[in-house]
Amino acid sequence: MVKLWRCVICGDPYVGVTPPNNCPFCGAHQEFIVEAKDAVVNFEVPLTEKDRANAERAIQVEVSNATFYSCAAGKTDDPECRLLFKALGKIEAEHAAIWRKVLRLSKAPAGNETCHTENVKNLNESHERETRAIVFYKKAAEESDHDRLKQIFKALVEIETDHLHLSEARLS
Repeated sequence: MVKLWRCVICGDPYVGVTPPNNCPFCGAHQEFIVEAKDAVVNFEVPLTEKDRANAERAIQVEVSNATFYSCAAGKTDDPECRLLFKALGKIEAEHAAIWRKVLRLSKAPAGNETCHTENVKNLNESHERETRAIVFYKKAAEESDHDRLKQIFKALVEIETDHLHLSEARLS
């Protein structure tokens, strides 16, 4: 029987017989996808000064990464990686949308990133970007006193780790 599912990380709905292994919008793991009727999704969290600074940094990271991946999807010289970068760009844009909701911004800031035509250079840059994001999100999760923010930061560590594995597999 088809059900309505909802990702508690990004808040987006999904229709299917079973929940997907990963949210098709933000990439969150299946543990964060529940029946919509049971989902508790809240982006209106009280922000300490440190949480606000980390959320502002997070939206910058995600906009930068989304812009880079969008560029790489159009320029890279490998057809499969064009698809990979297109998918990653959409996911990173969804991550920026999460932080936009947390920060109560009407729109995300604009990004201005460049990329390469050589696929291996884009994969290397992807690897560096995802590594930096993982380190940042781990630290932000440790610093936050708010359970909801910790949940988002930790979920993003998992998602960015998945992205890291995608670049590693193609670089080896």
